[in-house]
Amino acid sequence: MRSTASSTTERIRDAAVARFGRDGFSAGLRTIAADAGVTAGLVVHHFGSKDGLRQACDAYVLGVIRSEKMRATTSGSAAGMLAQLAEIEQFGPLALYAVRSMQAGGELATAFIEHMVSDAEEYLAAGVEAGTIRPSRDPAGRARYLTFQGMGSLMLWISMHPEMVSVDDFRSALREISDQITLPALELFTEGLFVDRTMLDSYLMYVPDPPGGPAVP
Repeated sequence: MRSTASSTTERIRDAAVARFGRDGFSAGLRTIAADAGVTAGLVVHHFGSKDGLRQACDAYVLGVIRSEKMRATTSGSAAGMLAQLAEIEQFGPLALYAVRSMQAGGELATAFIEHMVSDAEEYLAAGVEAGTIRPSRDPAGRARYLTFQGMGSLMLWISMHPEMVSVDDFRSALREISDQITLPALELFTEGLFVDRTMLDSYLMYVPDPPGGPAVP
């Protein structure tokens, strides 16, 4: 059974994730405290400062993303994928928070995205080990590309639909994004894009020091 202190900390953290996602990091501690049903003093008591609260939010959001991605990349289960898609709305506040973190810039934003890249390399490696993902000549580069691609497309969608940012904590918006991109993403990830590897082979001959690693058939 969770302690009262633990449940209060989590309630404040969840309220902060949602508020920072909606309003950005200019949101004040009093507003977050009101959302959580506590005093601003209690927020400071648990997190020390606004930066401390943001760091706790970062750690939580990154942990959830890593856990869900690890589950998706290692299971190789269509049923598991469909179950995650069915629950996609619950990740709306976390997805919006991640975008706000990148938009804010600065050292915390850089640390946040670098942590995402590092986590991506780890769960992709776990997928390779589990036999659900093909190995890469450049695992670190692939992890960075997929992180930039995923978060960049999310940021672009939000810039095109700013009215959706505050709708239902971004839950319905994330469902709409998922419905638009899941099929083409699965086609690319499972069937590929080009009909042969001519462009890859040409590039490997072109670069003076191509990445090492196993050849991918």
